[in-house]
Amino acid sequence: MTAGHGAPRFHIRTHGCQMNVHDSERLAGVLEEAGYEHTADADGADLVVFNTCAVRENADNKLYGQLGRLAPEKARRPGMQIAVGGCLAQKDRETVVRRAPWVDVVFGTHNTGSLPALLDRARHNGEAQVEILEALETFPSHLPARRDSSYSGWVSISVGCNNTCSFCIVPSLRGKEVDRRPGEILAEVEALVAEGVLEVTLLGQNVNAYGVSFDDRASGRTAFADLLRSCGHVQGLERVRFTSPHPRDFTSDVIAAMAETPNVCPQLHMPLQSGSDRVLRAMRRSYRARRYLDIVDDVRGALPDAALTTDIIVGFPGETEEDFAETLRVVEASRFSQAFTFQYSPRPGTPAATLPDQVPKAVVQDRYDRLVALQEGISLELNREQVGRELELIVSTGEGRKDTATRRMSGRARDGRLVHFTPVGPAVEGTVRPGDVVTVRATYGAPHHVVADGAVLSHRRTRAGDAHEAGQRPTTPRTTGLGLPALGPPAPEATASVPSAGCSAALQEVSS
Repeated sequence: MTAGHGAPRFHIRTHGCQMNVHDSERLAGVLEEAGYEHTADADGADLVVFNTCAVRENADNKLYGQLGRLAPEKARRPGMQIAVGGCLAQKDRETVVRRAPWVDVVFGTHNTGSLPALLDRARHNGEAQVEILEALETFPSHLPARRDSSYSGWVSISVGCNNTCSFCIVPSLRGKEVDRRPGEILAEVEALVAEGVLEVTLLGQNVNAYGVSFDDRASGRTAFADLLRSCGHVQGLERVRFTSPHPRDFTSDVIAAMAETPNVCPQLHMPLQSGSDRVLRAMRRSYRARRYLDIVDDVRGALPDAALTTDIIVGFPGETEEDFAETLRVVEASRFSQAFTFQYSPRPGTPAATLPDQVPKAVVQDRYDRLVALQEGISLELNREQVGRELELIVSTGEGRKDTATRRMSGRARDGRLVHFTPVGPAVEGTVRPGDVVTVRATYGAPHHVVADGAVLSHRRTRAGDAHEAGQRPTTPRTTGLGLPALGPPAPEATASVPSAGCSAALQEVSS
C-alpha cells in the first residue's frame, strides 16, 4: 500500500439491500484490519469500493456511470485503486473490467475477505485481478466489521436462498442457503449489546427457513422461533427485528415466539409480490393469496398492534387487469403500514426475463400509480390512528431530511414507524442524542411518517448515545472457524426455555 499521507484511505459505496449494507460493514472491517483508514468522502480516497446490486433496475448503468466519473481522477492519480464487488460483480465478472478497464479488482459475494490481498496483487502485477468464487468458503460473519451505527446492528443468521422465484437472480449469485450455528449468532448479539447496541436485526435472504437442516418441525418447534426466544434472554437487548421471512415457511411457532418474547418488535416485513394466485404460480412463489392473508390474520390475532410492511411487483409478465385487481384486494385486506412497490423489469439470467406477454410500460406505470395511491391512503389512515398515543423511540440519525430546517430529530418506534419529534421539554436531560431513548406523544400522521411536536415525555440517556457523541461505533473482531452449521440438533444455547409471559413490545428491503 502506498499513500503520501500515511494510512491509505478507503471509501465504500453501497447499492441495494440490507444484506449489502451489512456486507459493506464487513468489507470496512477487513480493510481496517489490513491497515486502511475509512473516509466518508470519496474525494481524495486512495481506494473506492463499489458493493453492487444486480436486483435493482438499471443497476449496471448506475455502476458504470459512477465508474466513468472516477476514470479522470484515476488517470491523474495512478496510485488510486478501484474495486467492484457484490452481486453485479458476481454476475458480470470479466465484463466489469472490459467495460471499465481502469478498475483494479473485481470480487464476488463469496470472497469478501480476500479484497486486501487482491488489491496488493493488482498493485504488484500492474493489472486487474478478477476473483469470483462459486461457493462460500468462510461465513462472512467471521470477518471483522466496522459497524455503521452505535445503537443498531445487523446480525446475519444465514446467507443464500433455496427458493427458485422466477424473477429473482439472488440464488444464483449468493448460492444455496447456509445457516450459522445458533450459539455463534447469540454470541455476536451479546457482543454487540456489550458495546451498547440496543437493537439487532436478524438478517437473511429467507430468515424463517433458518435451521431447516437441523430443526424438528414435527415437534411444532422451529429453529428460527427458538432463536427469537433465545434473543429474549440477552440482558440489555431492547429490540429484535428480522428480515425477510417467506410466507411459505411462516409457522405458528414463529408467531407465538414473536408474541411471547418481550423484546421482539411487533413489526413484520413479509413480501407479497402479487395478490393473484395465477401470477404467484408464474413467479414460482410457493403460497397463494389465501395463505398470505391467513398469516396476516394470525399475526394480528397474536399482535393486534403489529405494523406489517411488504414488497409488491407490478406488471409481471402476463399480469392482466384482473390479476392486478386481486393484488389491490389483498393490499386492502392486509392494511400494510408501508409497501415497497416495484415495477417489473426483466433481469437477464432469470426465467421471467424470457417469458411471453411482457406488460407494456404504460400499463405498468398506470397500475403502479394506482397501487401507490391506494397504499398511501392506507398508510395515512394508519399513521393518523397513532395521534394521541405515546411512542417509545430509539433516536436515529439521518432519517429526517428536513430535521435541520424544522429543528426536529427522528427515531423509530417499536413497530418500525418513522417518527419526527421536537427534542424539548423538562424531561429532556441535557442533549438528546442518536442512540438515546425517548417517549413522545404523536400529534400528526402523514403517509410515510408520524410527527410528535409536543414536549418529550421521557428521555433516557444510553451507552449507545454516549458512543455516538464520542464518535465511537461497535467493532466486531475476526473470529475463527467457518461458522457453518454442525450436524445434529441446535446447540443448547439456542433452545433456552420460553419466557413465561410478556407482551411483545417491538425494517426492510431484502426482497424474498
